[in-house]
Amino acid sequence: MYQMDFTKPAHVYFIGIGGISMSGLAKILLDRNFKVSGSDWNRSEQTGILEDLGAVIHYGEQKYENITPDIDILVYTAAVHPDNPEFVHAKELNIPMLTRAEFLGELMELFKRSVAVSGTHGKTTTTTMISEILMKASADPTILNGGVIRSINSNTKIGHSDILISEACEYTNSFHSFYPMYSVVMNIEEDHLDFFKDLEDIRHSFLRFMKNTKENGYVIANGEITALGKLTEDLDRKVITFGLKPIFTYYALNITDNEMGHKEYDLYKEGTLLGHIVLALPGIYNVYNSLAAAATALTMGISFDAVRDGLLSCVGSKRRFEIKGEWNGVTILDDYAHHPTEIESALEAAKTLKKNRIICVYQPHTYTRTKALFPQFVEALSHADIVVLPEIYAARETDNLNISSKDIADSLNLRGVESYFYKTFEEVQNFLEKKCINGDLLITMGAGNVVDIGEALLKK
Repeated sequence: MYQMDFTKPAHVYFIGIGGISMSGLAKILLDRNFKVSGSDWNRSEQTGILEDLGAVIHYGEQKYENITPDIDILVYTAAVHPDNPEFVHAKELNIPMLTRAEFLGELMELFKRSVAVSGTHGKTTTTTMISEILMKASADPTILNGGVIRSINSNTKIGHSDILISEACEYTNSFHSFYPMYSVVMNIEEDHLDFFKDLEDIRHSFLRFMKNTKENGYVIANGEITALGKLTEDLDRKVITFGLKPIFTYYALNITDNEMGHKEYDLYKEGTLLGHIVLALPGIYNVYNSLAAAATALTMGISFDAVRDGLLSCVGSKRRFEIKGEWNGVTILDDYAHHPTEIESALEAAKTLKKNRIICVYQPHTYTRTKALFPQFVEALSHADIVVLPEIYAARETDNLNISSKDIADSLNLRGVESYFYKTFEEVQNFLEKKCINGDLLITMGAGNVVDIGEALLKK
């Protein structure tokens, strides 16, 4: 594998430079005086920022001629196929190529205290929480997040300390390219079954990630992961656990909702009360996210005061339980949830806002995930009062596997949950304009472009 020399600025080309992770990597290189270019289908806020920083970006169809001999390294994502014209031409020119994960793994080696946050869900919010704590502690971390952190209005922060915080995604085993000092594992559940064989295969992949932790590093894991002890019994690394039981290293007791619907709890370490934590976010899942963040920061030697203050000031990331505004007395909220556990958690958190009805517009993400976890999706969505489903967001997939959002709507109706299927966003929006009433909570949900529906209503 090609080894980057980050001390010698070169010309790096990114296929898909506008992606949330790729754009962050590009920003770091631009800060280090590298020449950066790339391609993406559409202009976006991220590509605009990169162009302002000096990047050259080709828009629309990725073309053979975009790749020129002066390019020193090409970086690409798992979504790029071998017949991609840019990929093909780079191979013909013998330009060294790295996957996004390989590139990030090499970047991570520049930082003595690297933090990689993994898990089936919760990665972005937990990464945000750790970031807020470290910024509150004036630790000046470099941050690569999977979502835009609201307090800094960016997914990336370029710090000047020895700390790097990044998400670590399991899809295509990409996090096997990372060798962090602190490996955080939020949860291990079935997902990405277009790549993994089954849950056992996923567990094995996470174990490999944990084994990549530096020899003097720490694995910080949710103690409630099924058979965590069996998974880590031969792991030659220090394991720190967190959860809601006193058997874990860090745990929460006396969990309550305050008048804002946000969670509060007492934080303990091995039987000793460290202090009271107040979150700026609702939902029991955010208790787990904050426990992971607190355990990580405290293991790094950050003070409890910074942990407490950082969590209190953390209002999360964009598209993570984000209240977008109000339209005709209807509160519009958006969430990135696209896994059954995430959906159920978000809907339960929505109930704490004490609105009239919860109307959920859910856009399923990928055919394989929808088909593999179909019963779980139906169960999770049944926690809403009304469910509206546009068609499945295909993302990287082309085979629809004979599955449709209508199948979910039909199953929900059989269970007595009022549900509707519309092929287009325009139809969904027209329905909502007639259906929503003053006092309702409208939550748009999914990893695709379903957020556009709520934003269109707000513009009205």
